[in-house]
Amino acid sequence: MFDFNTLTELSRTHCIALCAVLVPANLIATSLTMLLTALRRPLSQVWQSAGIASIFAVLMLLHVWTWFAIGVVMAPTYILLWLASTCLLTNLGSIIVARRFAGKHSLAAQ
Repeated sequence: MFDFNTLTELSRTHCIALCAVLVPANLIATSLTMLLTALRRPLSQVWQSAGIASIFAVLMLLHVWTWFAIGVVMAPTYILLWLASTCLLTNLGSIIVARRFAGKHSLAAQ
């Protein structure tokens, strides 16, 4: 059976380790998505990279929400919330830009 309380307690107990992994993972994966978009790589590669980067961002959001659930309101929680939200929006923007690049490329070939 799925126990949400145990999972949230695990998240809070191992906060430093989770943040030590998720912050660089978010930054690297989102940067890779932006790079693939800038290099006009195929849309499937951009989608794949954005999907992986979004998983990291959603995990960070869930981790931050566990802290908000118990009433911890400090600067690091807002900074991590901002980072995860920015990464999600950047990945979405990269997908939109890559689709526009793909649309212009296919029109130019005709």
